[in-house]
Amino acid sequence: MSDEYKDPVVLRHVPSTAIFRDDIFKGKVLFCTGGGSGICFGMVRAIMAHGAHAAIVGRNAERLQKAAAELQQSGAHGARCIATPADVRKEEALREAVRKTVETFGRIDFVICGAAGNFLAPLEGLSSNAFNTVQQIDLMGTYNTMKATLDELKKTHGAYIHITATLHHTGIPWQAPASAAKAAIESLSQGIAVEMGPHGVRSNCIAPGIIKGTEGAERLTPKGAEDYISASIPMGRPGDVDDIANAGVYLFSDAASYITGTRLIVDGGALHGKSAWLPYPDSSLNQKEVASVVLGSKL
Repeated sequence: MSDEYKDPVVLRHVPSTAIFRDDIFKGKVLFCTGGGSGICFGMVRAIMAHGAHAAIVGRNAERLQKAAAELQQSGAHGARCIATPADVRKEEALREAVRKTVETFGRIDFVICGAAGNFLAPLEGLSSNAFNTVQQIDLMGTYNTMKATLDELKKTHGAYIHITATLHHTGIPWQAPASAAKAAIESLSQGIAVEMGPHGVRSNCIAPGIIKGTEGAERLTPKGAEDYISASIPMGRPGDVDDIANAGVYLFSDAASYITGTRLIVDGGALHGKSAWLPYPDSSLNQKEVASVVLGSKL
């Protein structure tokens, strides 16, 4: 690997408050499943930094309370955060969480569907029950969240963001359950956009690449593969939680008021970065050196 690549010249993430006014969400309310940790925690933190109140949903009530207290400390313009424990597989539990949110804040403007379950398993070693568990948490959890919050979002002309992935865009070994669920969520989001658009409700997906420091990155990527992973990403680094959070701020902002029914891939170009046979990243950084050993090169 070249020395130049070890320290690539890339734009790092910047706080969304450096781009958008910090009060653009003042008076708004966010409802987020999976908000107690990881990517969704970072998204809630960023949206609260712009003034929104938030309700976070998760199964572990104790962890959720701690997360809510931490998020409230980082909020701006008096933004508050409450914990609303619920299992996304149970629609009635979600309806109760929505009721508590509206009782506390009076409305819901934004919904992040981020609760997810995943594990590595080959198809031959995968039981029907294990496959169904991922569908229940990811796909049915998204559907149940939409059903529980839709009436409130129709009142406020609100917006959904569904956290998907890039797994199903190319096919990834040992990830069939999550790939199937995320593909279905993206289709569901398109249906929401079409049917609810006349009511002023938008629906989009954010598809993250590998995001460092998250539970998913820890459990689902090979140990000691950090250099290999970075070398496969055109931007030269894995993502940061703030990269996803910034995308969420944008999609909920008025700057995205005409964007619905689509997916925003936030992966530093990783989906396109792996060459079929040319050495990477040297084929971009040391073109002449690579061309000297490639039969038929025109360089």
